[in-house]
Amino acid sequence: PQDNKPLRRKSRMNSDEKEDCECAPPQAETSPAGGPERWGRSQERRAAAKHLIERYYHQLTEGCGNESCSNSWCASSVGFNRMDNNAAAVKALELYKVNAKLCDPHPSKKGTASAYLESGAHSNSACSNRKMNHKDVHSVRDNFKDVNYLTEEKVYEILDICGEKEDYSPLIRVIGRVFSSAEGLVQSFRRSKPHTKEELKSLQGKDEDKDEDEKEAAACSATAMEDDSPASSSSSRLGEGSSGENDVQKLAPDEVSVDIEAVRRVYGRLLSNEKIEAAFLNALVYLSPNVECDLTYHNVYSRDPNYLNLFVIVMENSNLHSPEYLEIALPQFCKAMSKLPLAAQAKLARLWSHYSAEQIRRMLETFQQLITYKVISNEFNSRNLVNDDDAVVAATKCLKIVYYANVLGGDLDMEHNEEEDEEPIPESSELTLQELLGEERRNKKGPRVDPLETELGIRTNDCRRPLIPFEEFVNEPLNEVLEMDKDYTFFKVETENKFSFMTCPFILNAVTKNLGLYYDNRIRMYSERRITVLYSLVQGQQLNPYLRLKVRRDHIIDDALVRLEMIAMENPADLKKQLYVEFEGEQGVDEGGVSKEFFQLVVEEIFNPDIGMFTYDERTKLFWFNPSSFENEGQYTLIGIVLGLAIYNNCILDVHFPMVVYRKLMGKKGTFRDLADANPVLYQSLKELLEYEGSVEEDMMITFQISQTDLFGNPLMYDLRENGDKIPVTNENRKDFVAQYAEYMLNKSVEKQFKAFRRGFHMVTNESPLKYLFRPEEIELLICGSRNLDFLALEETTEYDGGYNRDSRIIKEFWETLHSFGEEQKRLFLQFTTGTDRAPVGGLGKLKMIIAKNGPDTDRLPTSHTCFNVLLLPEYSSKEKLRERLLKAITYAKGFGML
Repeated sequence: PQDNKPLRRKSRMNSDEKEDCECAPPQAETSPAGGPERWGRSQERRAAAKHLIERYYHQLTEGCGNESCSNSWCASSVGFNRMDNNAAAVKALELYKVNAKLCDPHPSKKGTASAYLESGAHSNSACSNRKMNHKDVHSVRDNFKDVNYLTEEKVYEILDICGEKEDYSPLIRVIGRVFSSAEGLVQSFRRSKPHTKEELKSLQGKDEDKDEDEKEAAACSATAMEDDSPASSSSSRLGEGSSGENDVQKLAPDEVSVDIEAVRRVYGRLLSNEKIEAAFLNALVYLSPNVECDLTYHNVYSRDPNYLNLFVIVMENSNLHSPEYLEIALPQFCKAMSKLPLAAQAKLARLWSHYSAEQIRRMLETFQQLITYKVISNEFNSRNLVNDDDAVVAATKCLKIVYYANVLGGDLDMEHNEEEDEEPIPESSELTLQELLGEERRNKKGPRVDPLETELGIRTNDCRRPLIPFEEFVNEPLNEVLEMDKDYTFFKVETENKFSFMTCPFILNAVTKNLGLYYDNRIRMYSERRITVLYSLVQGQQLNPYLRLKVRRDHIIDDALVRLEMIAMENPADLKKQLYVEFEGEQGVDEGGVSKEFFQLVVEEIFNPDIGMFTYDERTKLFWFNPSSFENEGQYTLIGIVLGLAIYNNCILDVHFPMVVYRKLMGKKGTFRDLADANPVLYQSLKELLEYEGSVEEDMMITFQISQTDLFGNPLMYDLRENGDKIPVTNENRKDFVAQYAEYMLNKSVEKQFKAFRRGFHMVTNESPLKYLFRPEEIELLICGSRNLDFLALEETTEYDGGYNRDSRIIKEFWETLHSFGEEQKRLFLQFTTGTDRAPVGGLGKLKMIIAKNGPDTDRLPTSHTCFNVLLLPEYSSKEKLRERLLKAITYAKGFGML
């Protein structure tokens, strides 16, 4: 019975393949002895043998696709020893002779192994003529079933043949097979390199002692393998061959072995055909889950870094953002891509950083469109969190790679970094108790840093001008549905199964990030309050859960700064408590409004030019540190503390610094380009010096010695170089002169003052995610609020109480009156109602103001609760009386009382 098995298998294969056999009957005179019928049966047997050998060959090189396969001669089985193409071809002949077990193709191999079963007729016709050359083999092999990877030339060859026949189904099948196979796609579109002797070696004639049928079948299969042999060793599974590793060793950190330009040209020619485009879509749906599995469980990238080619090729598809991809294909691909290890993500970012802004924007829009589509098509709320949507999370992680590519590809300044504080900021004396209570500070070692940022060795603040504006990475629909309290919890807990969008702050707008910072500050305040209560119970200390400041209105600087200085020296942790301000002789209870006025008064006093701590530029309306101030460093430290407290207590300050101050607070020194807003006159002069076409030395006669004036108008000389007065500025050294000049003006001349200022600021914010979340321009918005006052937006969001509504007569007259005010009067109204004349982050539309009825018509003035942004408005009898009473209230408002 055992001997009958091969006959049964052969006869089955013959019957399957006879139906579609296109071999023409040979002429009688050319047939061998025995007649045409016997000759035809011989040809059929040879074709069947050749087909079986090919199946054994692909079983040895690719496997059947079944991960639990038990066939010891299948590449899919556990413990199978890999072999090269030549060894596999020889072994296939041996397995055919002994009729070894032949696996049926697994569904995961539908595009490769099963193609050999389905297209047996074409294999028969290819083998029927022994004298056929390689080109003839390709011309009739319409299904291209042996094409397991693609090159640009191969695509064009198949495209031309399909074009001649006006039938693109063979090309569609090839694309489906290659683009649904990780192995095939990784080997495709490699950069050209010389073929090795191993690849050029023919298998023909290996076993001359074999019978004619076997030799002929081996020759046919060897011919097919020679023509389509990949550039790097074979179609063996990824990570097993040494040639892939050698390729990687020769590549730079920002290079891959794929020919990107060739991929773009191929996509350009193929995507115009709708049927072919559908093949890419279907292949991606099939490919992505397998890739995700490979990256999650098989650690495939560490074994073969060329695996990254797959993502490079797929991302060059310019149709990824089309609606057909958004439902299934792109979400699945993003999930696979998000599983890439950190090193692979960094390499992708470095590679894409060399792309043009247009190409970066295409990838940006692809991921943004998927996020927006998923957000809009789902109803996210507190019970159905957007954080739990795998597609949105995966697309955001992929967008992070594009974001850092955008940073790397922009205008980078990696050198000018501020030095760290020499003295560490003192820890709280309560730290030991916190540790005993299991509440050790999470961020003692400094602020959080993104792992990809660390891997790349850059920071967002190193980029002066990105390829694409940072604002384009913000996704507004996502911000609208994000439950920030939940997201902040995930951010702090740092669990693997819960994603926080605060780990990708580029996608959040300033309003959302400000809310996250608010939660962080409040939780820290509550923590300090709880620790204080425990201290009072354990050690019997007086309960003091707040940072209390009792000040006299006419001595606000002396009282406030002396108190803050004592706190900073004795226990800096008290600065993290909630601020509670009390004006001596006034009845106001601080629920936020009193603090707002305190900060406003302190800032007005500190930045008064008569004090001399800061200089004021009338042209730019900006303040700068006075390099010749008589105040000691402690005073500047206290100013930094005040700025930090304002952020910590969610108060807006009327501070006017140039942007370079916020860049310096974030760790970057000032450079020549920062003079553009800090000192525009000097900037323009130095720019003209750089662009001057004549002889700088002869025409301008300047040296490396510069002069400044002190508070009393006396000139002060400074040498930018040693003996600078003797070194002329020339065309050759003028760039150095400009750089040294800017370095002195923005850094060296105010080094002591700024270091003290920064130290005070960090005393309050050192444990905050401030640096992690915000860019310098957003820090300015956080401290100063928005300068754009849109009172129409305020009208839209205002709520009413006490009997008023939007349609009340008095309310309509109130808004008509307010809109008729001038800019200064509108600022006075804001100061009167909210405690500050600046709009919060996000504009006046984010200000929750309430107008409440305060009795019938009366001569009393309107009043306000600045803590809660509540305006108490009597129902005045006329519009004229309303205007007169309101103007008087906002013009002469000062001080707090109890209502």
